Amino acid sequence: MSAFERLLKGWDGEQVAVRYEHDLDTWMFIGVHSTVRGPTGGGTRLRVYDAPEDGLADVLKLSAAMTRKFAVCDVPRGGGKAVLAVPSLPEGEARVALLHRFGEFITSLGGLYSCAPDMNTSERDMDVIAERSPYVFCKTAENGGSGSTSPATAKGVFHGIEASVRHAFDSDLVGKRVLVQGMGSVGALLASHLHEAGADLYVSDVDASRLTLGTPVAPEDVLTFECDVLAPCAVGGVVTDATVDVLRTRVIAGAANNQLAAPELADRLHARGILYAPDYVINAGGVLHGAGIESLGWTEAQVDERLKGIGDQLLELYADGDGSPVHAADRLVERRLRA
Repeated sequence: MSAFERLLKGWDGEQVAVRYEHDLDTWMFIGVHSTVRGPTGGGTRLRVYDAPEDGLADVLKLSAAMTRKFAVCDVPRGGGKAVLAVPSLPEGEARVALLHRFGEFITSLGGLYSCAPDMNTSERDMDVIAERSPYVFCKTAENGGSGSTSPATAKGVFHGIEASVRHAFDSDLVGKRVLVQGMGSVGALLASHLHEAGADLYVSDVDASRLTLGTPVAPEDVLTFECDVLAPCAVGGVVTDATVDVLRTRVIAGAANNQLAAPELADRLHARGILYAPDYVINAGGVLHGAGIESLGWTEAQVDERLKGIGDQLLELYADGDGSPVHAADRLVERRLRA
């Protein structure tokens, strides 16, 4: 059985659209996980993978997470995601050509999937895609979009960390040792919020030039660093069979998608007394921003209220008391999908 067959047979989604661009040496994957709550939407990830099947695996996991995220937010859309698996990150005319080709691919699906920014794509990239497709969220404001999702995602994660610290320590963030892993567009903004709130801030990134705030921690030391909160804000799969028992934190709460390499690791974290904020709950700020403004007609003030509500939602899940908060979140998703 090929890797593609194995991945698709083990997936519970509806369909995957695949396109290979020979001249660009690029695989394009669009995962449509669920249309139960409406047409699908989700970010477009641009990334170099070791093999095409790694890109497929990513789109399957990410689209499923989007189904859960929209359901938790109670936004009437289904879960989708796109991955552009490239040999290297394109720039200039090569990037424009790739995004135009991708826009045509989206359009061919007739509105089944709408894209938004994700890893290595921005609101400016959405402008370029929109030159070939009407199914685009979060273009720049000057082109009629809601702009970058990063500020809303970071603010939502900040409120989630505040709530998690309140639950775990019955205190605020002042003096709490918080390590932000990944100082990209979301992580850097989150770090700023944490610093302003009085947290004892530590930061880590493979690019040392990004470490302009807080105390640096070497990337290889992140998972064994003793802290009150670990905030993964880079790629997923931080918690694995190999790392779950060496973590030295009381709370894991960050912006990265799919922070658990396998679902059962949620129970192992719970058994160790580590509070885990389900990623698709705490990092839902981007969905609230893009879909709220562009589809539901929310004002910025309404979006801000919903971002604060991420903390309240987490506190409700933590109070459930029946095992890991992941199970409480999954039960909420199931109820909303059935409804």
